[in-house]
Amino acid sequence: MDGRFTRRQLINGALAVAGAAAASPLLAPTTSAATRPYPVTVPTLPWPAANDIVARTKLPVFPDRTLSVLDYGAKGDGKTDNTAAIKKAIETANARGGGHVVVPKGTFVTGAVYLKSNVDLHLAAGAVLKFGSDASKFPNVLTRYEGIECVNRSPMIYAYKESNIGLTGLGTLDAATTSSWNKGKDREYLESLVADGIPPEKRIVLGSGYAMRSSFVEPYACDTVLIQGITLKNPQFWQLHPTLCRNVTIDGVRTDASTARSNTDACDPESCDHVVIVNSNLGAHDDNIALKAGRDADGRRIGEPCQNIVVADCVMNGNWGAITCGSEQTGGIRNVYAYRLTVTGETKYALYVKSNTLRGGFSENINLDSVSGTFVRSIVYVLPDYNGQTGSFVPRFGPFTVSNSSSTKCGQAAFNVRGLPNSHIRGLRVSDCRFDGVANTDNTLRYVDDLRFTRTTINGEPV
Repeated sequence: MDGRFTRRQLINGALAVAGAAAASPLLAPTTSAATRPYPVTVPTLPWPAANDIVARTKLPVFPDRTLSVLDYGAKGDGKTDNTAAIKKAIETANARGGGHVVVPKGTFVTGAVYLKSNVDLHLAAGAVLKFGSDASKFPNVLTRYEGIECVNRSPMIYAYKESNIGLTGLGTLDAATTSSWNKGKDREYLESLVADGIPPEKRIVLGSGYAMRSSFVEPYACDTVLIQGITLKNPQFWQLHPTLCRNVTIDGVRTDASTARSNTDACDPESCDHVVIVNSNLGAHDDNIALKAGRDADGRRIGEPCQNIVVADCVMNGNWGAITCGSEQTGGIRNVYAYRLTVTGETKYALYVKSNTLRGGFSENINLDSVSGTFVRSIVYVLPDYNGQTGSFVPRFGPFTVSNSSSTKCGQAAFNVRGLPNSHIRGLRVSDCRFDGVANTDNTLRYVDDLRFTRTTINGEPV
């Protein structure tokens, strides 16, 4: 039986008042009590270091105070603009010291939502935040577009330098209507500004004649974040994009693959430290989880790695990597632990690592255990010359471990792992694995040091 971390259990019960939150802006009096919205269940992991990461990743704690957006003028009729009402409810909760701002059942049209410190935005079952077609309701904010800092239209849910924040409940975020303005992929324009030495606050997308999409949910430079229970539908770009954050927990989230457009990674922690992603069903039309750390010169300017990441008990239903490192990994990626992942649908790789000598960076100490399912291409694909881009920044890869894992289908070779002549992969260890349904039993393994296959078979034959 799996062990459980008692520190991650609910304190003083669940948010029982959520279903009745329409009655008053202050259903619960201000008290010294504090609650977490729901328990977060994390299994005991097979790596002591991963258990330490879970134990050290702080969860937010909110005052036992509940406000309803209805009491600030919101209407869940599917047509009223609720941007100001939701903002007022969140600001009031913040001003009173924090609490739970509840969106009850109904469809609430809104512009960008800005989360503030000590506030949990809680979507009750049947609640829908429907983000609108009026681009003016999504003001300019500092963000990162494909690893480059700039000023662009706000993500649907955004926070900047806030702490102790939550986005919870059984409701839905729907970005379908934003398709009228949330478009474009002119990253080359940003790259030209970086080359010209333009600082981030002056890399303003709006009015430039170029367009770049906005992420769906993006806490930026925040500390102690919980995203729990919600469903995301109709994304236009990256879905969950915590950036330069610490202490992020993502639990029980569903991203709907059936409504995803191209380039809609489910979850992209970027330059974050201590991230726990558990019990989630991650669908995408791209990577399931893509760990990132900035791009090229702008990534080197910031120089923040993405590190101390735990992923457990998730279903992966995107069409590229279950766990992907890069390609925006200039600041580096380290200490990643993925456990009990079920891979379904058209996912190509269990582990996909990609960089080049323009991007540089590193992916080191990446570990997979108990990963199973179908893979359109390979179990592990390490690509050191992604997109053929070249420069003078040699990436570093490894060590990588895969253990206790299996496949019922693998459309190419199980392992396609390549280092560089001047930067060998520093370890690939595979143990106690059974890979069946493998189309090509000739693995590609080049410039790999400390290569070990132990008690592992491919199509029934020992490696």
